[in-house]
Amino acid sequence: MPSAKPSVLDLAPVVPVVVVDDLNDAVPLARALVAGGLPAIEVTLRTPVALDAIRAIAAEVPEAVVGAGTVISARNVADATAAGARFLVSPGWTDTLLEAMRGSAVPFLPGVSTTSEVVALLERGVTEMKFFPAAAAGGTAYLKSLGGPLPQARFCPTGGITAGTAPSYLALGNVGCVGGSWMLPADAVAARDWARVASLTREAAALR
Repeated sequence: MPSAKPSVLDLAPVVPVVVVDDLNDAVPLARALVAGGLPAIEVTLRTPVALDAIRAIAAEVPEAVVGAGTVISARNVADATAAGARFLVSPGWTDTLLEAMRGSAVPFLPGVSTTSEVVALLERGVTEMKFFPAAAAGGTAYLKSLGGPLPQARFCPTGGITAGTAPSYLALGNVGCVGGSWMLPADAVAARDWARVASLTREAAALR
């Protein structure tokens, strides 16, 4: 990530990873997350309403820093930034995708899961990355091992992280924040219990 752009890793200890199925949920959900103390919100591009959700949050919840996740193409980059995304997160990367993200006006976290991918990004001047899928790819032990030979790389691990395991990730020197969705239990979202979401979010925000 170019140093001239702000760091996603320093916005909050936890970045909520949000899948919006019903567009009507986007704004109240974002408000609950902001109220709980986690303003950086990653809306994944996995549903037909995702771009509209980003657009709505950007317009109606100005205190949120809304970004786009599951960015896997140059078209995703263009569409997400046009919708108002203020950061981009990908599950993996290619040179084509990296070029598109570099060309955007926002910070980005390309996804990695191997040492070689980390080294390749460092060669390209990128030092901030998403580690995905974190739990399946080796978890805290893997990230700790990377810290010795590759101390310049910093990560946002995402994938399989829970309220119970997040603190062990956040204790690592090369982890800036973690991504997760445990503060958004499916039953609470289905019931539109935004007070419960805000309460769980406050607990997540207090992890560091």
